[in-house]
Parts: sequence; structure tokens; C-alpha cells
Amino acid sequence: MLRLRRAVRPLTQTDRDAALALCAEDLTSSVFVAARILENPRSITQVLGFEGDRGLEALCWTCANVMPVAADSAALAAFAHRLGRGRQRHASLLGPRPTVVQLWSQLEWTWGPARTIRGHQPLLETRTPPSALGVAADDRVRRARPGDVDRVLPAAVHMFTHEIGYRPFTGSSRSYRDSLRSLIDRGHTWIVVEDGAVVFKADVGSAALGWVQLQGVWIAPWLRGQGYAVPMLAAVLDQLFAEGVVAATLYVNDFNTPALAAYRHLGFTEVGEFATVLL
Repeated sequence: MLRLRRAVRPLTQTDRDAALALCAEDLTSSVFVAARILENPRSITQVLGFEGDRGLEALCWTCANVMPVAADSAALAAFAHRLGRGRQRHASLLGPRPTVVQLWSQLEWTWGPARTIRGHQPLLETRTPPSALGVAADDRVRRARPGDVDRVLPAAVHMFTHEIGYRPFTGSSRSYRDSLRSLIDRGHTWIVVEDGAVVFKADVGSAALGWVQLQGVWIAPWLRGQGYAVPMLAAVLDQLFAEGVVAATLYVNDFNTPALAAYRHLGFTEVGEFATVLL
């Protein structure tokens, strides 16, 4: 046990390149962590590193969300020991399903019970613009601008509440609005506006080393099932690929049959499986 405590440590700026190299071994799964490291130099201190005989061998992002990267059984045991002793509250544990299942089995006794476990989430990837597959794009899709934050807010709240099971804030919406504004300011939110209201939105939640991970894909309930989602998201993907993105990835609940069908129509293929433990 002492050896495991010595094997895990918070990373520093000197570890940045090694941490990004580990993420780059499987960016489809780890673009989330790579993006956090690149977005803010101080974020590296939120990453635990597992050192073995070969130096830095595994990572674990430990902010509101916990996500291991390149972690084998020894690394997961070490991360569980360290995380189980901490007092920080986390919102979720996510990542490749086998990794999450194993790590949760060691943390459940201190962190549990889970509020919800999404145990089967297909991990999808595409490297082909939808236009190259003959999928028409909706030309109404545009990047959100700073002045759109009030339009985006109701759509984002509806999306979050439906997906997670509770509203993203209580009382003031200021902090949540700031997070939406940050995505918009970075050009990471796309929308369609009808009659002054957002009826479609999609976000690039993570972008690193040529990979992007989509999140927050939402269409107004009264437009669902009418064939709008595919051309709207096609417009987002076409623009991303035109700007030099190598691959787009996302994960989705296995019970969301309409979304899975739409993503496959857009050229996404299943390359793995995620799991998410909501705390």
C-alpha cells in the first residue's frame, strides 16, 4: 500500500508533454482530458499521474468529473486509494466502460451509492465530412455569438435537465451562464434560431490535437422525429472538418435509439463503449 501511495502524485507543468502523449494514444477516449490540460496551464494540477517502471503510465482527471486515462489494474487501484481518501466532491465518474466499472467497484463503498449508472454508452467516431457521404447540410446553422447567450440558456437547461435529471443550477444562473458564454466565446457552440428562440444547438465540449468531442446536441421537442437533426448536425461537422479537424467523437446512451440512428446516418461508427456513474 505504501508503494501505491508513492506511485500516485498530482502532475505539474513539467509533466504536460508526457500527459498529452498518453492522451494521444487514444484520443477518441481521452480528448476530454487532453482538452482540459491544453485549455488552462493550471489544469495540470487537477490530474493525478501514476508512475511505474516506465515513468508516467496513466492519468486520472479529478475535477468535478473523474476520468482515468490509459489506466491498468495497478493504476486504477492506486487512483482508487488516493481518491477514496480525498474530501473533494465529484459529480461523475466516466470513461471507457471496463475502466469505469473496475474503478467504481473500488470507490463505491466510500463514494456511493450512485444516483444513476449509465453502464452502456456507445463511443462513436467519424473522420468523414457528412457532405462527402451525400448528406445535405442545413444552411441555417451558425456559430453562436456572445449576444446569443440568453437564447442558448433555455435550450441548454432543457438539455441538461432531461439528460442528467436535475437543473444545472439552483437560484442564480450566473455561473451556468458563464460556462455557456465560455463555449460561445471559443466558437464551440452552433445554433439554429427560429422566431428568436434556439431550436437546435450543439457544442464542442472538448478540442485537442485535431480531435473534437461533441456534447449537448439538442433539438426542440416539437421538431423531433421530422428529419431536422441530421442536416443540422451535418452542417456543424462539415464546418469542423473544413477547419482542419481530424476526427469527431461523442458518446451516447444505448437507449437513445433516435440519436444512434442519426449519428450513424452522419457516418459515425462505434469504436468502443463508455460508462458514466452520476454521483
